[in-house]
Amino acid sequence: MQKFLNWMETNFAPKMNKINRNVWILTLKDSIMQTLPMILVGSLVTILAILQDFIPSMPNLWTISSYSMGLISLFISFLVPFNYMEKKKLNKMRIVAGMGGVSLFAIVVKMQETATLDFAFLGAGGMFVAIIVGVYVSIIMGLFGKFSFFKEDSAIPDFVRAWFDSMLPIALIITSGWLLVYILNFDIFVLISGMFAPIANFAQSLPGFVLINFLCVFLYSMGISTWVLTPVTQPIFLAGITANAAAILAGNASTNIATNEVIFSGWIAIGGIGATLPLVIMLATSKSKRLKSLGAACMIPGILNINEPVVFGCIAWNPILMIPMWLQGIIIPIITYLVLSMGMVTIPSSVFGLWYCPFPISTWLVSKDLRGLILLAVIVVLSCLIWYPFFKLYEKEQVALEAAMED
Repeated sequence: MQKFLNWMETNFAPKMNKINRNVWILTLKDSIMQTLPMILVGSLVTILAILQDFIPSMPNLWTISSYSMGLISLFISFLVPFNYMEKKKLNKMRIVAGMGGVSLFAIVVKMQETATLDFAFLGAGGMFVAIIVGVYVSIIMGLFGKFSFFKEDSAIPDFVRAWFDSMLPIALIITSGWLLVYILNFDIFVLISGMFAPIANFAQSLPGFVLINFLCVFLYSMGISTWVLTPVTQPIFLAGITANAAAILAGNASTNIATNEVIFSGWIAIGGIGATLPLVIMLATSKSKRLKSLGAACMIPGILNINEPVVFGCIAWNPILMIPMWLQGIIIPIITYLVLSMGMVTIPSSVFGLWYCPFPISTWLVSKDLRGLILLAVIVVLSCLIWYPFFKLYEKEQVALEAAMED
């Protein structure tokens, strides 16, 4: 075990951290994170919509969600080129690059062929397409980033030079999209969606669901931010919950379990990734002075599902506590998936991005099912049983260390 941890620390973790600092990973992560306020607006609508159960005369609030989260792919198509140009220090072209991304995305989804916005394309369902479009625009704009029609000592104002220098790459971007979509009748949206469909389908299966959760806790236990997985997981999660909402609207049952709502608000990430809140409570009641102080400091953040303090305070690179964290990322997802897939608990069908909402309040809000609270209680007990023996072992070690220091 120690050899394995040494290998991860000296070989695996540095490589993952290098990937985490890659300009493309940073660009995609930042772009998705910057859309979170729009997703949170959609989440607030979900909460307020509950009042309609008691006040039928309330106006329909879902339109607000459509014009916030429902346009997320459009936002991504702008943000990816914008952020890439910024990270490459080509700030003079970042706005134009963003607009180029929106233009090409509009061509790909054939926006001119409909008089109304198709939120199925512009919302979560088009995120993978928006990301690919954004990457393509970023590459083209990056290639022309230092190109100029004018000499450095030209008397023409900088903003005018920027206008003319941006025309060539923008013309290339828009023309290439026009040729493929409207002249060659090539459906890029269907092609890209089809390429990513197997990934999304696998994520919604039991092995895929467990793999996603395990990768999150595995990386996090080594101090590697799970945001490195965001470019893949977030489109899957948002597409899943959007499909669930559409299914309910059509009178069918929701079926997608790999969603933010199930993982971060329903049953799995209790206190944060790795279900660390039970551990925090144990730490707060520990016989070790150090662990007790750590638990007290982590309690409020833990209740709000913020667990960086406890992860970096005692879990990361600690073999005793890394193992139960990995087990949390395997056992709890399996139980949750099986219970939800068998219809024993209602699968969430409304967007809920308020991951900092405490359990079990968030569990009730995403499921509105009493059985969901029962499942949560079972999972909490199971989580405690997983943490407890490893915690006691770690506590015994810390108590002995503190006693030795006092002598």
